[in-house]
Amino acid sequence: MSSTDDEQLVAAKDWWQRNGKPLVTGGLLALIVVVGWQAWQKYQTNQSQGASALYQQLLETALTPSGQADAGRVAEIAGKLKSDFGGSAYAQYGSLFVARVAVDTGKLDDAVSELKGVTDKPANPTLGEIARQRLARVLAAQNKPEDALKLLDGQADKAFLASREELRGDLLVQLGRTDDAHAAYQKAKAALSQEAAVGGLQMKLDDLAKGDA
Repeated sequence: MSSTDDEQLVAAKDWWQRNGKPLVTGGLLALIVVVGWQAWQKYQTNQSQGASALYQQLLETALTPSGQADAGRVAEIAGKLKSDFGGSAYAQYGSLFVARVAVDTGKLDDAVSELKGVTDKPANPTLGEIARQRLARVLAAQNKPEDALKLLDGQADKAFLASREELRGDLLVQLGRTDDAHAAYQKAKAALSQEAAVGGLQMKLDDLAKGDA
């Protein structure tokens, strides 16, 4: 082998040390990233399907001959949703379901506990607002309208403005603050279409007007 061949071999080895290994490492890293992402996507899909199936079971507990949900079965399935898919939207919708059953059976403290679990760390803004308004109604049923009102402080999403202001009006009526209640009902009415505003909300406004007469 000539000195020129030796020099070329040395140069090739040097290039491999500097570029070959990083290229292989980079390729392996890219492969790992792709495979890992695909595995994560599959895992997420499986998780979603599993949570969906459990939630469907939860809904089916209400389809009893009596029309009443099986409270024990509800607690069992909801508990599994929390343990296996805690923090997910499915688990939190499960908590809303459990809270509704608790209210139906007069267990208001249990309902408060379930709803607070959602309002503290909602999976999304919609769930947070639904849970907040339901919790406010449960607190009102416990004769705690002041605590309920505090939940309605802050800005509400436009989609929930009418229901929040109507609820605020209901709480203010409970507290005997009719002028403030009237203002809240008017805000709720303004947030609705003309057709939607004619109904229960208008009846509440009319009742307040009669009371002032």
